[in-house]
Amino acid sequence: MAAAVRQDWTREEIAALFDLPFTDLLFQAASVHRESHPPDQVQLCTLLSIKTGGCPEDCGYCSQSVHADSGVEATKLMDVQAVLQSAAQAKDHGSQRFCMGAAWRNPKDRDMPAIVEIVKGVRAMGMETCMTLGMLSPRQADMLADAGLDYYNHNIDSSPEYYERVISTRKFDERIETLDHVRNAGINVCSGGIVGMGEMREDRVGFVHTLATLPQHPESVPVNALVPVKGTVLGDMLADTPMAKIDDIEFVRTVAVARITMPLSMVRLSAGRESMSDAAQALCFLAGANSIFTGDKLLTAPNAGDDTDAALFDRLGLTPLHGDEPMRASKVAESA
Repeated sequence: MAAAVRQDWTREEIAALFDLPFTDLLFQAASVHRESHPPDQVQLCTLLSIKTGGCPEDCGYCSQSVHADSGVEATKLMDVQAVLQSAAQAKDHGSQRFCMGAAWRNPKDRDMPAIVEIVKGVRAMGMETCMTLGMLSPRQADMLADAGLDYYNHNIDSSPEYYERVISTRKFDERIETLDHVRNAGINVCSGGIVGMGEMREDRVGFVHTLATLPQHPESVPVNALVPVKGTVLGDMLADTPMAKIDDIEFVRTVAVARITMPLSMVRLSAGRESMSDAAQALCFLAGANSIFTGDKLLTAPNAGDDTDAALFDRLGLTPLHGDEPMRASKVAESA
């Protein structure tokens, strides 16, 4: 029987989970995970940057921002056939979901026909589709839904309180607004955030609390560890204050609390995994992470790589998740 789903979590309850003895927390998270998910299967996803660099947002962690001095050059939207070729290669390597990211504040209407064609083409291969394009209007969300997009990723990044210390060009409420547009269009929501940006545990509590108290939990929750990039605000800050980096145990705690509070969601071990030890990743899987990105690159950041992941899965006795296509989120009826 699946674990009970709650949307009424309090910050105090979530803080209490974070404060549990580590072994007790992992036991509870693993128990919740086993009630709703196969414990030895992990979903394999591939992420491709279909439009890199030149983003006008000032996100302090992002090497693709025009405000960063990271050396990332701006590119145009990839050709449709080139994207589909990359998707076919990802499928050949065992990926079930193909995720595509564009460094935009929001897509222009002139870009939508190509985006729609890409979604249709990837879905025709039998893969799940996910896109992250920045903020969406209701009309754009409907266009993506009509094309058959399975998931839309729009991370909340951190707690509402810490968010403004990381980004000034967009409000936290605008993030939530796009999630509402996605949900209303009937697209599954993928939303998580980044830890290790210099925040305190109370901000990680606030981050989980925001997602766990949405009217419907995100179907996918990526948990990223900051990858410090030289030339970005946070990358340069951590270079000067290395103690700000989150340790592995606290990262695992965050994964475990996300699993307990959002029992039906796929919890993805995302950016930062390439710098984690095998033991730390194993603890994350024990704590309820059941999705990873494969390949050597995540947008512009390095990733562990297919061969490394295959070797780790073999050592841990894990297998790629194979199952039916997920149910589409129910489209919310429009108000009369």
